[in-house]
Amino acid sequence: MRDVITSLIKNYDGTGRYLDRNAMDSLKSYFETGTARVVAATTINANAASIVKQGGLQLFEEVPELLRPGGYAYTTRRYAACLRDMDYYLRYASYALVAGNTDVLDERVLQGLRETYNSLGVPIAPTVRGIQIMKDMVKAMAKEAGVEDTSFIDQPFDHMTRELSEQDI
Repeated sequence: MRDVITSLIKNYDGTGRYLDRNAMDSLKSYFETGTARVVAATTINANAASIVKQGGLQLFEEVPELLRPGGYAYTTRRYAACLRDMDYYLRYASYALVAGNTDVLDERVLQGLRETYNSLGVPIAPTVRGIQIMKDMVKAMAKEAGVEDTSFIDQPFDHMTRELSEQDI
């Protein structure tokens, strides 16, 4: 897993260049948001069970057919699997927040996930909506914890939803 710093250095080292103004600005931005990133990750850690539970409840209110016979979350096993997956996305989003980099999401979460879900009949749209719900909850909690600019929280959640979403070709 790489963070902003190791990714930046790897890119510059690969081309044999010194760090330029763009690199320094990127590092400055990362360090300036460091405390906020830690606060957001701490907030997720302290509230993960609640975020997943409330996120699931909101998702099932918005998409009740998931809980009906034939719906993906109809049985207890499937319901639990849905919440387990939401917890998985939330945990890896917290790693990406601290790293300031979405590589961990690509490496550990997203590679082949859409294809796996499609082969198992797991609906992608509700999965994407569940991730968006959790993002909104985390941003609100981070705001309550004193983080003024929560825009950096969008990055890992939006990356997951973008990668999972169906794309027209």
